[in-house]
Amino acid sequence: MTDYGHDLLFGAFITPAARPPTHAVELAVAAERAGLDLVTFQDHPYQPAFLDTWTLLSYVAARTERVRLSGNVINLPLRHPAVLARAAASLDLLSGGRFELGLGAGGFWDAIEAMGGRRLTPGQSVEALGEAIGIIRELWDTEKRGGARFDGEYYSLKGAKRGPAPAHGIGIWVGAYGPRMLRLTGRMADGWVPSLPYLSGGPANLAEMNRRIDEGAASAGRDPSAVRRLLNISGQFQPSRGSLLVGPPRQWAEELAEISLEHGVSGFILMADDAAPIELFASEVAPATRELVAAGRAR
Repeated sequence: MTDYGHDLLFGAFITPAARPPTHAVELAVAAERAGLDLVTFQDHPYQPAFLDTWTLLSYVAARTERVRLSGNVINLPLRHPAVLARAAASLDLLSGGRFELGLGAGGFWDAIEAMGGRRLTPGQSVEALGEAIGIIRELWDTEKRGGARFDGEYYSLKGAKRGPAPAHGIGIWVGAYGPRMLRLTGRMADGWVPSLPYLSGGPANLAEMNRRIDEGAASAGRDPSAVRRLLNISGQFQPSRGSLLVGPPRQWAEELAEISLEHGVSGFILMADDAAPIELFASEVAPATRELVAAGRAR
């Protein structure tokens, strides 16, 4: 049993489809109205069927008041970290401290290269992500004097002016699966956000992946609990019980509570593009899961 001690978060993972253009926005508003804690959007700048994720996040921030927002995850190869740092801090200030920065190292390299991005090997993409996190944090640190400097293999700063500082301590959440990326997450990130459908062994894979994150944290002198564990999930609501996350809301709550108590996951983000499952997830699954996890922790 692993418990990193975080309060539970429940969110929505919404496709930023360009047609109809306001559909993703209305789903985000519905998610906030239903009581979810977080709204996220994937980021594929090379995909013309999608709205630009940064533009969408800004628009949604203006249409909502309470819900937290994040990319899930932001495409680093096509978004320079120095500009990303300013954009993230700006959105956090404008939204009243409601932004978290989900980051991804990239994966669709043909499409990235077609947009002018640099093709990287898996190892290089890990190194580039580590440099980017360092740059972002350096530019957010307005307590330091003088310009920010960074001399890396993939990115550099040559006396860049610092700021603006975010409204709150923005969490950097990394989408990671491979061993090196998981260890980097432990060393440098504030959160880990994989997708359950991409885990070939299902939730059982989380134990080994958590172990690598914990090792990375320990190597950097960090407490493993400094890294929040989130999980993108998908499933189907139906009256009768079926397989994992296929069944009634009570079954979902029991299964999510078990994942939370066994593997330390404290954030569940539903992949859905319809208001009905989002509302059911918020009204029935989230409160029941919180009750079950609280009871399990008390035992």
